[in-house]
Amino acid sequence: MEDKIQFELNGKPVEIPMDEHQTLLWALRTYFNLTGTKYGCGQGDCGACTVILNGEAIRSCQVGMNEVSGAKVITIEGLASNGELHTLQKAFMEHDALQCGFCTPGMIMNAYGLLLKNPDLTKEEIIAGMEDNFCRCGAHNRIIDAVEAAAKEMKSVETR
Repeated sequence: MEDKIQFELNGKPVEIPMDEHQTLLWALRTYFNLTGTKYGCGQGDCGACTVILNGEAIRSCQVGMNEVSGAKVITIEGLASNGELHTLQKAFMEHDALQCGFCTPGMIMNAYGLLLKNPDLTKEEIIAGMEDNFCRCGAHNRIIDAVEAAAKEMKSVETR
C-alpha cells in the first residue's frame, strides 16, 4: 500500500503519494501543475519558489513533503479569488513592478507573508523584508512601491 500525504492547497483538500525525497516545490509543479511557483536556485536563496505554509512565507524548494502533512499551503495561483486578482497582484501590475516576471510570484508571496504578520509595514520594513527575494531585472524600487501601495489598500479595506 502506498503512503499518501494530505494537506490543504489554495483552500482545497488534496492528497498525493508520499515521496520523502520530494520537495513542496516539485510536488506543486508536478502533481498540481501550479507553475507559478518557480525553480530558481534550488537552495532557498533567491525566493522564486516562495509560497505560504501555515501563514508563513517559506522557500518551497527547502521544504520536504513530510513537513506539509496537514498543513495549509497557498501559492500565487491561490491568491486570486473568484477571478479577481489579489490587491498585491494588482499593485504589482499598476506599479510596473515586474519586467521578465520570473521573480514576481515569489515576490508577491513573500510580500503577502510580510503583510500577514504586520499589515502596518513601514517602507524600511518592506525593504528589509523583501531583501532576500532577488530580481535580476532591477525592478526593486517599483516592487517596494507596489508592496507599500498594496499595504495601504489592504489596510483601508479592513477599516471599512
